[in-house]
Amino acid sequence: MQKQIEIFDKEIAYSGFFRLEKYRLRHTLFGGGWSAELERELFVRGRCVAVLLYDPHADQVVLIEQFRVGALMQPDQAWLVEIVAGAIEEGESAEEVAYRESLEEAGCRIQELMVVGEFYTTPGACAESITLFCGKVDCTSVGGIHGLDHEHEDILVRAVSFDEAYRMLENGEFVSAIPIIALQWLALNREKLKRTWLK
Repeated sequence: MQKQIEIFDKEIAYSGFFRLEKYRLRHTLFGGGWSAELERELFVRGRCVAVLLYDPHADQVVLIEQFRVGALMQPDQAWLVEIVAGAIEEGESAEEVAYRESLEEAGCRIQELMVVGEFYTTPGACAESITLFCGKVDCTSVGGIHGLDHEHEDILVRAVSFDEAYRMLENGEFVSAIPIIALQWLALNREKLKRTWLK
C-alpha cells in the first residue's frame, strides 16, 4: 500500500498561546482506495524536549511539580509531578533546549546528555512530539522553587532516590505520561547507565 494524504483545505481556527488548525482531508486505506473526506482539528504544539535528570553517584532522580491547566478538570490533581520539559524555539536544537530547561526549571547543570527516544504525546489530535533525554547531574544541592517569572512558572524541585521514584510510579502518583515513560526506561537501563557514567 502506498500511504498518501490529500488535503483539501486548511484554516487556522484559533491562534493564541497555542494554535488550532482545521483540516479537510482524506487518506489511503489499508484495504485499497481512499477514505471518505474527513474534518479534523489539530492542536499545534510542535517539537518539545523532556529531560530525566539522574545522578548515578547518588542514584537519585530530579522531580518537579507545577500547576498544569490540562488537569484542571480534576483540581486535586492539577499540580503534577513531572520531569523537566520545554518547547523548542526557532533556531534551537533539542540538545540546547535540554540544557536550558534543566537550568531554568530545576537549577541543574547537565554534565552528560543522551537521547532516550522520540515520540508523539497524543497523535489523535495534537502535533506535539517529544525528544526524551536522560541527563547526568549532581543532585547534591538540588531543591527549592524555580522557573522564570516572565513565564509565570512556579516549580517545586526535589531529588528523590530511584527506589522512591519507582515506588511513586507503582502507586500511581505520576499522572502525566512523559515521566512514566522516562522512569520505566530508567528502570530497564539503570545498571547499564551507571556503568557508563561512573567510569
